[in-house]
Amino acid sequence: MTSMLTKAQAEAQEQFRAFADRHIVPHAEEYHRTQRTPPHMVELLAAEGLLGLPVPEEYGGGGCDAVTLGLLAGELGHACSSLRSLLTVHTMVAHAVARWGSHDLKETWLPRLARGESVGALAVSEPGAGSDAAGVTSRLDRDGDHWLLNGHKTWTTYGEIADVFLVLGRSAHGPTAVLVERGTDGLRTELIEDLIGIRASMTANVYFEGCRVPDGHVLARPGLGLSHVVGTALDLGRYTVGWGCVGIIDACLEASTDYASSRETFGTPIKEHQLVRRLISTMYTDAQAARLLCLEAGRLRDAGDPGALAQTSVAKYFASTAATRAAADAVQIHGANGCGSGYPVQRYLGDSRVMEIIEGSSQIHQVGLAEYAFQERALDRRRRQTGSTPTNEGR
Repeated sequence: MTSMLTKAQAEAQEQFRAFADRHIVPHAEEYHRTQRTPPHMVELLAAEGLLGLPVPEEYGGGGCDAVTLGLLAGELGHACSSLRSLLTVHTMVAHAVARWGSHDLKETWLPRLARGESVGALAVSEPGAGSDAAGVTSRLDRDGDHWLLNGHKTWTTYGEIADVFLVLGRSAHGPTAVLVERGTDGLRTELIEDLIGIRASMTANVYFEGCRVPDGHVLARPGLGLSHVVGTALDLGRYTVGWGCVGIIDACLEASTDYASSRETFGTPIKEHQLVRRLISTMYTDAQAARLLCLEAGRLRDAGDPGALAQTSVAKYFASTAATRAAADAVQIHGANGCGSGYPVQRYLGDSRVMEIIEGSSQIHQVGLAEYAFQERALDRRRRQTGSTPTNEGR
């Protein structure tokens, strides 16, 4: 589908793919097995300018468009979903600072994030609050010109190595988002191991025990932490996760077609068996559809179209569920070999299951997408009754 990309976007994708094939693919299984991302890989991503690709140019970033960012997420997802997740959380923090941070916060943090000198992580989920981010119980209480932060965050991707955390807490004004730097007294992290997927993502519990956060580290203003700051960050996260799922589907398709071409049963390559071909045809179709949905989401985001929010949800929902189908079918095609560590499809299956949970579970997206469907149907009825032209109202 390179014909749908600009020349610059197509060239960027080729560069991303070449980088991933050379530096990530040969080591992805090792990262998965050891449950670690080595520091030199983070440094390499930073040196290539990939961590700062979407940061505004005036702060030292690449200032790339949404489609180009998606293409990068797709290539990283194809190579290693854990490293794609690093791009996602780091980009969410940078986006939140760029959009909602004060002048001082932008000047301080965006150059560091653009250079990859500092790694950002999103600390929102808690033991009792996942999809329901409004239910967070971490407290932010005023203490002069500081805030005292107390709480426990969990499932914080790359929380074990992050240098700065975007934290959602609850203040007297409502949900409030703050930046907390590693090294702050009272902050500690605890690595979570043996995840089903993205096992190299250095996911951590993060504890805040009387952390003093300067008033200037509040993003937007108190009370807008969820609706504005974290809400827009998660929307961007859904977009990159959707593209990462396109990468997983592509990887499953490559592994399955290669294996089906070389593996023989009953004296013939298994690619000749009709039911194997059915699995691969579904995988191939899902890859095309997921890519188109993500491209449309990127196009709308670049155009500033209000329909981008719904389209991003559609793309993430479809791509993540399709990735799970593709990975399950890839394991099935590989048979017993797919259940062991000798083939990457086992890794793809675990990674794909995580994709259906993070940045809004499939069920949360189903609830929201049904509401979009009802709204659009109501608008369509009104247009037909009044004879008005279609708009993006309600999307």
